[in-house]
Parts: sequence; C-alpha cells; structure tokens
Amino acid sequence: MLPSFAKRARNLAVGAGTVFGLVMAPAAARADDPSFIAVGAGVYDVFHNFTAGQFRGEYRFADEFFYLKPFVGGLVTTDGSVLGYGGLRLDLYFGDRWVLTPNAAVGAFGRGSGKNLGSVVEFKTGGEFAYRFDDHSRLGLQFDHISNAGIGKDNPGTESFVLMYSIPIGAMKP
Repeated sequence: MLPSFAKRARNLAVGAGTVFGLVMAPAAARADDPSFIAVGAGVYDVFHNFTAGQFRGEYRFADEFFYLKPFVGGLVTTDGSVLGYGGLRLDLYFGDRWVLTPNAAVGAFGRGSGKNLGSVVEFKTGGEFAYRFDDHSRLGLQFDHISNAGIGKDNPGTESFVLMYSIPIGAMKP
C-alpha cells in the first residue's frame, strides 16, 4: 500500500499525462489545415444590459509553433464599438469533423456609443466549437469574454456569442 503522498503524486502524474494526451494528440492530428478567412455575426454583451449586434472578421494563419496558430481580427457592434485584435489559438480535433479552438488575444478598443469597457487595451479570451466540412471550411459557435484585466479604472467586461464561418484559403499544408 502506497503512502498518501505517493498516491497523490501518482494520481497527479496520471491525470497530467491524460490531459496532455487528450490535448496534444488531437491537435497534432490535423496539421494539414490551411489558413482561413473567418466571418461571423452574433450578440455582443449577451449577459448584460448593453446588448447589441456584432459582426466579426478574422484571418487565421496556418503557420504553427508548438501547435499554437496566430490570428488577427476585428469586430464592430451595432452601437459603433470596435475592437481590433491579434492572438493565438489551438485547434483540438475530435474525430474528423469536430474542432474545439480555445484562443486568446489582445487588442485596441473604441467605445463608439456602446458599453464603456474601461480601457483602450482589452483582452479577448474564448473558444469556438465548429463542424469541419470535407473542403476544410468550418461552421461553429464562438463564445468569448473581453475585458481590460484590471488595467483600467473600471473593468465591466463583456461576453459574446457569434456564429462563425471559416473559409479555407491558399494551399493545404503537406
């Protein structure tokens, strides 16, 4: 019988190995994806009183570094708020068709007549769950949170739900 410390260490090692295997193995399975132009529409500030429509566009690079892929994008709301951003994403594949893409970005925010997020510098974190078609295009639902991470005087934050369509461009990677 193992002492309790050894049991905890073994369980931690098994858990870490399982998580690593679940995350890294699916990510490596689809290195053939091209770059994408992604467009979407949805609801901005969905959980608060300043709800507005949102339109979004992104360029998602095929290049990767330790499974992380860069992207740049922008969003505009029906209240005139805008956010330009850039960051990293990770494509996690579940079978041949389903893709979960957690992502994080930093950007510059302009309020327009919409909600005051408290800073020009804002951080966007979230994820997309998408269906991958035979031509590599994807249709998915993206959820994200935007906030200034406490660097501004106020930090109300906002959440969005966006239906995204990703169009493959360029040649498929070998």
